[in-house]
Amino acid sequence: MKKIKKIHKAVSAPVADLTTFRALPTGSVNHLDPFLFLNHHGPQQYGPENRGLPFGPHPHRGFETLTFILQGDIVHQDSGGGKDTIQAGGVQWMTAGRGVIHTEISSEEFKEKGGMEEVIQLWLNLPANLKMTQPAYTGLQKDKIPAVPADNGKVIIHPVSGNWENTQGPIQSLTGIEIARLQLKKEAHYTLRIPAERNILFYVVNGEVRVNGSLAVTHNLVEFSNAGEEILIVAMQDSELILGHGQPYNEPIVAHGPFVMNSEKEIMEAMRDYQMGKMGIWTE
Repeated sequence: MKKIKKIHKAVSAPVADLTTFRALPTGSVNHLDPFLFLNHHGPQQYGPENRGLPFGPHPHRGFETLTFILQGDIVHQDSGGGKDTIQAGGVQWMTAGRGVIHTEISSEEFKEKGGMEEVIQLWLNLPANLKMTQPAYTGLQKDKIPAVPADNGKVIIHPVSGNWENTQGPIQSLTGIEIARLQLKKEAHYTLRIPAERNILFYVVNGEVRVNGSLAVTHNLVEFSNAGEEILIVAMQDSELILGHGQPYNEPIVAHGPFVMNSEKEIMEAMRDYQMGKMGIWTE
């Protein structure tokens, strides 16, 4: 079995009036190469006539974002001309690459009527040879994401990328990252093998599970060593997980706000390019 190095607790990190727990980076874990960042927004009840999500126009360069919309909705708009509204159960995968400006806000309907909102956003690093790749965006509604049963239906796997129980996720990762959302009923058992050299992202969205004998609960990020391959998950109550794995790049990581590059020089270039409009010009 894969050994657990440490179980980290996400820290409270509100964004404006939005309840947020940040699992990566924190004081106890900086990153899990190639996984850079994990924010868990909500679950939060919005009343009628609300302002919605607070993520107005902002740039990115050098990585990808993967957003799980668990409750509510997100309207994506970017400087490449894309606009999309994804509802609960869907995902958004954006390759920022050489640079893009985008917003992630709530729909007019959600702002008018209110409702529950819950979102998880991951930042997935890109290796040096892909940091300046062409930006791209894919939005998938719930019905475009497979629901793969295991353990007699007590486990439902929603693959986003990679192969899960002989089912391919709908997104082809540029870097071979495999990631899914898992829903487990109480007493469900699920076992999988992940090659020893790959790093794992294991985040408990809600519930309580035993993973390789250790207890992990809501807002816990489980860090594994690279020894061993097998992971055994037992649900102590109804639970939900984000589970992914990827090949580490073992490259320098230099981050400054919305830019993640390999050197300070590249960060300065990113800031200059943004100011010069090379990541696009924002127009409503």
